[in-house]
Amino acid sequence: MNRILEKRRLSAEVFRMTFDAPNIARERRAGQFLIVQLDAHTGERIPLTIADADAAKGTVTIIFQAVGETTHRLAELEVGEDIPNVLGPLGMPTHIERFGRALCVGGGIGAAPLHPIAQALKATGNEVSIIIGARNKELLIMEEEMRRISSDLTIVTDDGSAGRKALVTEPLKEACGGPNPPNIVVAIGPPIMMKFCAETTRPFGVHTVVSLNTIMIDGTGMCGGCRVTVGGKTKFVCVDGPEFDGHKVDFDNMMLRLGAYKSQEKAAHHRCHLELEIPGEVR
Repeated sequence: MNRILEKRRLSAEVFRMTFDAPNIARERRAGQFLIVQLDAHTGERIPLTIADADAAKGTVTIIFQAVGETTHRLAELEVGEDIPNVLGPLGMPTHIERFGRALCVGGGIGAAPLHPIAQALKATGNEVSIIIGARNKELLIMEEEMRRISSDLTIVTDDGSAGRKALVTEPLKEACGGPNPPNIVVAIGPPIMMKFCAETTRPFGVHTVVSLNTIMIDGTGMCGGCRVTVGGKTKFVCVDGPEFDGHKVDFDNMMLRLGAYKSQEKAAHHRCHLELEIPGEVR
């Protein structure tokens, strides 16, 4: 069993959870994800990216947003309780090498899966700069962790309540057009944000990597739900990715498919939101 050791509420519906998973902590690499299942045999399988891990302690940290029935149930678990099933690490790890200057861009909860990638790029000897953005100050996550990786951290918010009032694409464009442009950009966040990050870097010819983890379902390639078109070819995010060349991803098709079950997702979110009652301070 995977015992929960720490739990924090980062914003209204975003939670950070650390639990025992020594095998995953030892084997995981940047960019990989895991599957969480709350019912031992019949429960929904939830793919969640690994935000951090400690091989020495045998722990794994996930950051997730409570948006549906299963993630709301996960958010109700407390320290000392167990997560029945955790499978991982899964997916292809991030290709890490010494690129030179690497610019990591995180939008919203995308800062969580971006964190281990920025760590790995830094450990390999790259000069790492980071941009993280959110709608407002309350929704910013991973700021302290990112500052430990790079002193060149830019914060942007839609409303200007923290850092600069801008979208992440603005400082990204400035960096690409500046005197010391990045050799690689890694952008993770909502699909629309990744699409426009890729379009921002395209004129500059900067290789751009995006993570399409939001479209995954079962995490093994069997359900076919994570089909995307990359460079005119069909790929499965959970086994061929989750990372791809952002300049080759058909984002419009991906976002169209993501919207197929919006009405059902909205109903489930509303129902679970009414049922979820967590005190103001979560351990």
